Amino acid sequence: MKLKPVVAALAAISAIGTMTLADAAGTFPPLGPLPPPPIPADNPMSADKIELGKMLFWDSRLGGDASSPCVVCHEPGKGWGDAGEISRGYPGTQHWRNSQTVLNSAYYNKLFWEGSVTSLENQAPSAAEGNVAGNGDPSLMEMRMRFIPEYVARFKKVFGDEWPRMFHAYQAISAFERTLVSDAKQVPFDRYAKGDKKALSESAQRGMAVYNGKGGCIQCHNGPLASDQKFYALGVPENEVFKTDPLYQITHRWEHYQKGVQEKDYRGADLDLGLYYITKNPKDVNKFRTPSLRELKYTAPFMHNGIFYTLDEVVDFYNKGGGTGPNKSPLIKPLGLSDKEKKDLVAFLESLSQDKPLLMEAPTLPPYAVMKQGVGK
Repeated sequence: MKLKPVVAALAAISAIGTMTLADAAGTFPPLGPLPPPPIPADNPMSADKIELGKMLFWDSRLGGDASSPCVVCHEPGKGWGDAGEISRGYPGTQHWRNSQTVLNSAYYNKLFWEGSVTSLENQAPSAAEGNVAGNGDPSLMEMRMRFIPEYVARFKKVFGDEWPRMFHAYQAISAFERTLVSDAKQVPFDRYAKGDKKALSESAQRGMAVYNGKGGCIQCHNGPLASDQKFYALGVPENEVFKTDPLYQITHRWEHYQKGVQEKDYRGADLDLGLYYITKNPKDVNKFRTPSLRELKYTAPFMHNGIFYTLDEVVDFYNKGGGTGPNKSPLIKPLGLSDKEKKDLVAFLESLSQDKPLLMEAPTLPPYAVMKQGVGK
C-alpha cells in the first residue's frame, strides 16, 4: 500500500474538523439559478404530452372513488402542496406526512420524504395507488379513461396506443410536473446571482452571509436546488395529532406494517422511522431527505410532519440545536444567532422564492361517453 496518498487524505479529513463554517462553505456546491430540468430519455417532452398530463393531474377519475386527483394534495394556490400539517388522505383514512410541494420536483433524484422512489414516473403511481393517498386500482383507472373519447384520441396521438394505458398516464403527468419550476427571472436570489446586485435587500445579503457561514445551512442545503438530497435526523418533534387522534394512529401502525418492519417495531409504533423503512438499518431511523429551500414563501408548513408553520419557527429550531431523537446528525448544533441574524436569515430564505406564486387555471376535463361497438378497431 502506498502510504503518502492515505496520509494526505487523513490530513484533509482532519483539517475539515478545524474549519470555520465560513471556510467550509466553499467546499459545498454553491447556490445558483436552476439549470433546465433533466428529461429522461424514455419520456421525452412534447406540448401534447404536457397538455394531457395537466388534464390528468386535475382529473379525479385517476383515483379510487374519483375524489382524489393529484391536485387535491398539490393545489397551485397552496404552493402546489395542501397547506396542511399532514396531507388529507383518502376518504375514510388519514395520511401521516406533510404533502410536499411538486414545485421543482423535476430536479430530485429521490422523491418522498424517505426517498423511496427515484423518478417522477415512479412517484406518480405510488401516490395515485397508495392506500392512504389516491387508493386507485390501475385497471379501474385505465378503464375509466377508455370510456372518455377525448382521452382515447389524445393517448393515441401522444403515445400511439389504441387505448389509454396507466403507464403512459404516469408519463404524461410526470412531463407536466417537469414544467412546474422556478422562473429565475422572478426569483430575487437568482437575479442577484446573475449580476443584479439590487435584487437582494441589505438584510437578505446579510442573511446570505449567515446562511453560508455561522448558520451552516449550506452544509445540507447546497447547489441550485438548495438540497444535497441526502438524509438526516434532526430531532424534529412528533406532531401531537398522532397522540390524540385514533385515525392518525391507525395509519401510523398500518404504515409500519406494510413497510415491513419487525413485529416489535410495529407493536410499539410511535415514531416515523423515515429512511429506515427503505434500508432497515437502525442507523437510518428518523432520517429524512433534505428538502429544497426554493419557494418557501408559498409552501408552509414545514418538516415531514408539518410541525412548523413559519420560517421564524424553523430558524429558531435550528438555532437551538434542533431537537432530540435517535441518530441525530452531528451537524445540528446550537448556532448562537442573534435576533438580527435570524431575521436576516429569514429574509434571505424568502429571496429563494418567486416574487409571485406560480398559479394555474384548472383545465376543462372531457366527459364520459357510451362506448360504441367497433370503436378502436
